[in-house]
Amino acid sequence: MIESVPESKETNPRSRLIAVVEACFVAFLWSTSWVIIKYGLVEIPPLLFAGLRYSIASVFLLAVIGARSSTRVSLRGRPRRWWFALLLYGGIYIAVTQGTQFVALKYLPAITLALLLNLTPIFVLVMAIAWLREVPSLLEILFIIIGIAGVLIYFYPLDLVGLSVIGLLIGIISLAANSVSAIIGRAVNRAQDTPAIVVTGISMTIGSVMLLAFGFASETINVISPTSWLSILWLAVVNTAIAFTLWNRAMRELRAIDTTLINSTMMPQIVLLSIMFLGEYPDFTDWIGLILLMIGITAVQILQARRKGEGQ
Repeated sequence: MIESVPESKETNPRSRLIAVVEACFVAFLWSTSWVIIKYGLVEIPPLLFAGLRYSIASVFLLAVIGARSSTRVSLRGRPRRWWFALLLYGGIYIAVTQGTQFVALKYLPAITLALLLNLTPIFVLVMAIAWLREVPSLLEILFIIIGIAGVLIYFYPLDLVGLSVIGLLIGIISLAANSVSAIIGRAVNRAQDTPAIVVTGISMTIGSVMLLAFGFASETINVISPTSWLSILWLAVVNTAIAFTLWNRAMRELRAIDTTLINSTMMPQIVLLSIMFLGEYPDFTDWIGLILLMIGITAVQILQARRKGEGQ
């Protein structure tokens, strides 16, 4: 899930261009994470892998938060309710969502899991009806149906022999947790009284501690090779700490619709990277399903972003 920040009323063209380049670069980095994780899982247990990634990243984010007087001040006098919200957010978004994502990638092709997780906007839209009183339009419902049709085409016929049932179930849990955390994150950020990096850093620290605890309690880790340590450090420092910082900075200049379009490029990037580096080749019907899903999800996100912009 991407953190939301207030849109700028006036944007310098040069600053906007820099922000677009930064956001596109971050989307590419996040797409490469899937390939790096798949290679790393050959040697590193999934929960410990995720825990090491996010705990190291949270150290860098906490260092940035502590170095800025504005972010330090924002932590003073916070009520217990605020801390509980971040505890819940970190537990679900980092510990559950990211933990199950790493585990699912051990059993599923990266493309299959990416397709499942790209259903998040649809789940969020449905849950927002009851939780946030946000009712989708008829056009949004139409594109939701198109996206679901794409998923049905991709998985038809369901080959339980060639597809890991355990991986599929864990992927569905990751999808549900990601959707719930999106609602919680929206509620936490809706007040817009806390810098995004503070919300990210604190919640990530909480979730990464949970991941490490679960990992050490349930998994056995052998000696980690230098190559695997390089993967962990790259994911933690570059694809997480630096990427989140760049994304948050870019969001100061970009509109919600801009970030939606940029974020929607991750799905095709993951597909192409999986073909190039993991040897995962979708067949003809898989391509139809993927394309329909990308059209449906992107359209829903654009309509949501436009409605958010009109409401401001």
